[in-house]
Amino acid sequence: NKGAMALLIGSGVSRESEIPTGWDVTLDLIRQIGVMNGEKELEDPEAWYKEKFGINPDYSLLLERLTNSSEERINLLKHYFEPTAEQVEESIRVPSQAHKYIAKLVQDSYVRVIITTNFDRLIENALKEIGIEPVIISNPNHIESVMPLMHSKITIIKLNGDYLDTGFLNLKGELSKYDDRYEPLMSQVFENFGLISCGWSGLWDTALVDSLKSHNKFRFTNFFTYRSEPSDPLRSISEYRKGYLVPIDNASSF
Repeated sequence: NKGAMALLIGSGVSRESEIPTGWDVTLDLIRQIGVMNGEKELEDPEAWYKEKFGINPDYSLLLERLTNSSEERINLLKHYFEPTAEQVEESIRVPSQAHKYIAKLVQDSYVRVIITTNFDRLIENALKEIGIEPVIISNPNHIESVMPLMHSKITIIKLNGDYLDTGFLNLKGELSKYDDRYEPLMSQVFENFGLISCGWSGLWDTALVDSLKSHNKFRFTNFFTYRSEPSDPLRSISEYRKGYLVPIDNASSF
């Protein structure tokens, strides 16, 4: 089914490039708060935060408390995505083997659509390294101005936005519902393409889970990969979409 599959890529793929997950960022932000509270080093940031503030650490809550605008969020978070010169030399925060294999699937016309919840640009960079310029949809304003999916070599749909775009979504309230303009596009993908997920658990992206469960036409097979144990949302989506759960070791080996 060459060209009939879409990829759904989550943070687990970028984790191999040492791009931090939301939880990694949460712990680092707690460490910074600890420094502001006179703590030199926190052996257990989560436990310290619970004891200090009486609540569980929450990525969304920390960002809301530390910033007042999306522009401030960009400045707070972008150093987690952009490599230093030394990191580039050490192959940190640059495309991993997984990203390069994804680019090869695109080059060989197996994959025409990539949906990602990631803010980084590692997939785009891997494609550009082999001379492919992807069509990017990182906010709903792009939808009307891009070529139709079937007429593009590769379209990357960045549902949560790009880390340099002030409209990117990473608070719980923002991830609970997408702009209505996304619905026709997602319907086209979820009903007309098969789906292969990697590095995505379904635990945080409530709107995406709801979208996957709102379509009941499956022309091609769905495959949902997981490490250790599949999450409850992933089990539920797989059952609903009559798909397969696939255990893997990591994104690059898969």
